Amino acid sequence: MRYILLTVSVLAAGPVAGEVALTVDLGPTDQVTAETYTCGADETIPVRYVNAGPNVLAILPVGGEERIFVNVVSASGARYASGAHVWWSKGDSATLEHTIEGTVRDCTRDDEGPDTGQ
Repeated sequence: MRYILLTVSVLAAGPVAGEVALTVDLGPTDQVTAETYTCGADETIPVRYVNAGPNVLAILPVGGEERIFVNVVSASGARYASGAHVWWSKGDSATLEHTIEGTVRDCTRDDEGPDTGQ
């Protein structure tokens, strides 16, 4: 059985930092794909998409940290949320929004196509 291991750094209840490992089992039809987006003039954002049955995730760096976004209901496109951040993709376009600060970065998927990583 295939699986993906996601490691996330977290702060413990005290001053000690730790890591949490999250394993998502991948069935025969589940996929992990990688895309790269260009945001603004020179920022690139690598995104890994995990489609594993009911678990649909996007993993991307925000503010120097890798964040796990979960798929949430949207009328159009694919919308993912992680705390105050929202990653929304549709076709070759995507946006990264910070809902509290009200900032939005417009991004375009690079032309190379998805890397399935399998």
